[in-house]
Amino acid sequence: MSPSNSRSNNTTVTDEVVYNDRSYEKVREGLADILSIPSPHSKKDGSKQSVFYNPVQQFNRDLSVLAIRAFAEDLALTRQARRERRREKLRKDGKHGPKRKRDHSAGHENPNHGNGNKRLERPPTPERPENISEISPIAEKVEQIQSHDDSAPIMSSTAETDPPLANDRDTVMSDPPHPNTHIEGRQSADRIAPNTQHEDGHNHVGQNGSSTIPTPHIRVLDALSATGLRALRYVKEIPHVTSVTANDISSSATASIKLNAEYNGITDKIQPTTGDAKSLMYHTIAHAKDLFSVIDLDPYGTAVPFLDAAVQAVHDGGLLCVTCTDGGVFASVGFPEKTFSQYGGVSWKGTQGHEAGLRLILDAVATSAARYGLAVEPLLSLNIDFYARLFVRIRRSPADVKFLAHKTMVVYNCDHGCSSFKTQYFAQSRDREDKKGGKFYTHSLAQGPSATPFCDHCGFKTHLAGPMWGGPLHNPHFITKILDILPSLDNNVYATIPRIEGMLTLALNETLFQEPQQLSLAESSEATSIVPLDPSHRDPHPFFFNPSVLARTLHCTVPSDAALRGALLGLGYRTTRSHTEAGSLRTDAPWDVIWEIMREWVRQKHPIKPGALTKGMAGFEIMKKDRSNRQLEDNKQALRKILAEAETAENLQTAIETALLSLSQSGGEAEDNKQQDGALQEGSSGTHLHDLQVDFNERLGKEVSGKKMIRYQMNPRADWGPMSKAKVGP
Repeated sequence: MSPSNSRSNNTTVTDEVVYNDRSYEKVREGLADILSIPSPHSKKDGSKQSVFYNPVQQFNRDLSVLAIRAFAEDLALTRQARRERRREKLRKDGKHGPKRKRDHSAGHENPNHGNGNKRLERPPTPERPENISEISPIAEKVEQIQSHDDSAPIMSSTAETDPPLANDRDTVMSDPPHPNTHIEGRQSADRIAPNTQHEDGHNHVGQNGSSTIPTPHIRVLDALSATGLRALRYVKEIPHVTSVTANDISSSATASIKLNAEYNGITDKIQPTTGDAKSLMYHTIAHAKDLFSVIDLDPYGTAVPFLDAAVQAVHDGGLLCVTCTDGGVFASVGFPEKTFSQYGGVSWKGTQGHEAGLRLILDAVATSAARYGLAVEPLLSLNIDFYARLFVRIRRSPADVKFLAHKTMVVYNCDHGCSSFKTQYFAQSRDREDKKGGKFYTHSLAQGPSATPFCDHCGFKTHLAGPMWGGPLHNPHFITKILDILPSLDNNVYATIPRIEGMLTLALNETLFQEPQQLSLAESSEATSIVPLDPSHRDPHPFFFNPSVLARTLHCTVPSDAALRGALLGLGYRTTRSHTEAGSLRTDAPWDVIWEIMREWVRQKHPIKPGALTKGMAGFEIMKKDRSNRQLEDNKQALRKILAEAETAENLQTAIETALLSLSQSGGEAEDNKQQDGALQEGSSGTHLHDLQVDFNERLGKEVSGKKMIRYQMNPRADWGPMSKAKVGP
């Protein structure tokens, strides 16, 4: 049969092939191929798939491969640094390493002892030469203590030690499978043959006892695997991954995973399992030595039901990847009762809803982890098309968990008025210095409320959103590491690279407002390229505003991005974009300044048509604070006062002259006071707002970029979206 090629989009190729005397549709994505039984009616009537596959989410899968690869490389560096520290500690103490187990079943006479002094020893083998130095029980105890130092994970797992040798039976332990989980095939990926060179180019410890840098043992759980495409790509495209457990509750999906693993020739590294994902992860928790380095949750809908098990089943310092496709719940206010029951908070109405949805998901992850003394650090949080994708590092740190209330907030948003907002945190944490110069934190309740029931700018009622995550959404070091990988990739394998680069660049720019409060390498005691951020750090300027929404409120022409950016930059504020909304602007300017700039835009550039704004409209209340209106109202008020006090024409002339003199003196005194007191801040009150010199300098606000990037994705293809859920078969 001659294959017929077609493309559902620019990244996925579909062929028809015959495998094991059966016809299949083969889909090529990345370096992996998946086979599916063609349905004669699927293209005509849109019938449900037997195994779920959505080509639109290839961006999700490409990004996940690169994110896990960056994380695995950093994890390898961290583990190697730990091993080197332990070896250096043993060397300084004059020790030679842990004591090896002896085989007491066979005796061996030591020629250095007399006939009466015999001891049982294991005969020499190539793996254990005769000249191995013995270690005293005290040294063995020291090694045990060093193996559980503060830098090592508290819940140790097989994934956190060197991979066991294939012929070392004493170090290989396996647990019986969970009674409710059916395992397909054998689990042989956890063992590494001696003197074998792996994808990373490192040789492992061989039978001659030579010591080199070992490949890190990265175990991945694809909890809801469907066709197994993610699992296949993780094995074939990430050198550090040694085994992937591909689980699905559908037996037909598990059969597809097994078929695809055989077709790709990687059955030794793919472990298909059939069962409930939560049950599998809770079984893993019961056997803590088998915790996963990476857990990927990509369900159809919300991932919340799996979070409690997932945060416990990933080892200390591991990576949790979460996808939620129920954007109609976490990013809207259509079903607030559903949103609260799922994520423990509510979103808000408006363009900021998608970022609020990301923060609701992060809050659900953080609260699930905090119950077990686990702290979360978002490495990358993205709103993509119709779903959210998050990469979160999980660390066991009860001390860092104490900052959760400090980083949890509610938001007062004027969603029916001018779209301004104010944040309110639940608690506050302050750093103090002890007698020795060290730093510690005190935690207390926050003072509230931070806003009145009515908006300060337009007078409309405000609504509550949250509770939600108030910390940073991204780690800039993690994003930079992924961006550094992109130039080395093949565009034919990763055809979504342009969009990945554009979206990650936007996400990196969002971190510009974060203060440089991060743990240094010395403070974190880890050699890592993904430097952890300060756990007490909040996002100083969450959310954004949309100029088109502001212009609609005032019924005026929308200012260009360059003009608005130039005005903000000219006043000393910073600006960037948000990846969640095209045409958005993130800034550290307060809302008083933003609205003053918009009022100046109307006054200087595009006056509003008479009658466009009427009493009772949000824009009417905002424009009442215009500096020209303010001066006119002041003059009218002064004139009314003069007319009321003057009885004759002579008195009127005297009153006017006195008023003019008084105004000139007060104005001069105010100017002198302003020059003498340099502590006055612009935008802190209405008086100072009118003194702002707003210049819509488009040259200053124009973005200078050396290359064009795809920042915001257009519709990837016709009839795109989450697609129908797969039909679960027996």
